[in-house]
Amino acid sequence: MALSKIQPASMDLTANYAFTGTNSVAGLEYAEKKLATVTADDSGTTLTISSNINDTYNIYKFRFIDLHFATNNIDFKVDYTTDGTNYNATQTSTMFAALHNEADSSTALEYRTGADVAQGTGPQIAENIGNGADESIAGELFLFDPSSTTFVKHWISKFHTYNQADFAGSHFASGYVNSTSAVTGVRFTSSSGNIQAGTIEMYGIN
Repeated sequence: MALSKIQPASMDLTANYAFTGTNSVAGLEYAEKKLATVTADDSGTTLTISSNINDTYNIYKFRFIDLHFATNNIDFKVDYTTDGTNYNATQTSTMFAALHNEADSSTALEYRTGADVAQGTGPQIAENIGNGADESIAGELFLFDPSSTTFVKHWISKFHTYNQADFAGSHFASGYVNSTSAVTGVRFTSSSGNIQAGTIEMYGIN
């Protein structure tokens, strides 16, 4: 049986397509839309996204690309606002990490008791990182239904780093903003020193 080939030029890639849930496919749906980009420029310790977080989308994804820091052995942190001004929304969270060094002489899989939050208003630690010229952090954070006024706001994150001790480190965290007020902004902070370089992108997903 010969296969029928579809030429790319004949496909309409501008429409919003969706899978039908049957054996036929109506097309491909754009899964996410970029809504914001912030770029570090060595001018401060924080990067903030406080616009376009609303009820348009029920999932918001933040993508972190090669963030680099001025100070060695710092914590990269995340916190949220429900009033547009104070980034101190109450959180409860959990975190674990997997680590492996370049020399293949040390590994770890551990719960991070010092990085979780229990009904706290301080930021959530996302990852620990150094400031070597080739050291950086990358990852993703998902925030679910931030505009809900009924439920808490769940989030899940995964970050990977090449850190100051020459370790590959993957940090997995999840938790919730314990408020029935809408989350309207997210702040990303270095615990010490400027965020020198890198990009944070925010996408809306339906």
